[in-house]
Amino acid sequence: MSHTILLVQPGVKPETRTYSDYESVNECMEGVCKIYEEHLKRQNPDTPCITYDISQLFDFVDQLADLSCLVYQKGSNTYAPYNKDWIKEKIYVLLRRQASSSNS
Repeated sequence: MSHTILLVQPGVKPETRTYSDYESVNECMEGVCKIYEEHLKRQNPDTPCITYDISQLFDFVDQLADLSCLVYQKGSNTYAPYNKDWIKEKIYVLLRRQASSSNS
C-alpha cells in the first residue's frame, strides 16, 4: 500500500486545482472514477441510474487540464510523479480486475 496523492485541475485556470490523498494506488483510481461519476450526476440530475464505459471515462480524463498522481516510494522516501496515461492504465487494470471478480 503506497500513499498516493491525486492532483486534479479540471479547467485552465490555476484556481481550479485541487488534490486528494489515498492510502493506495487502487483507492486513488477508484477516486478518479468517483470524480467522473459525480461529474455525470451533475450533468444528468434527473437520471436515476447512470452508466458509462471505459472510453467515456478516458475521454473525461483527457479533457481535464491536468491530472497526475504522486505515489510514495518507500525505498527512497520520496513521491514519484505519474501522468494521465499511467492513470488510465491503472484504471483499466483495476476495472478489468473488478469485472472478472464480479463474473466469477
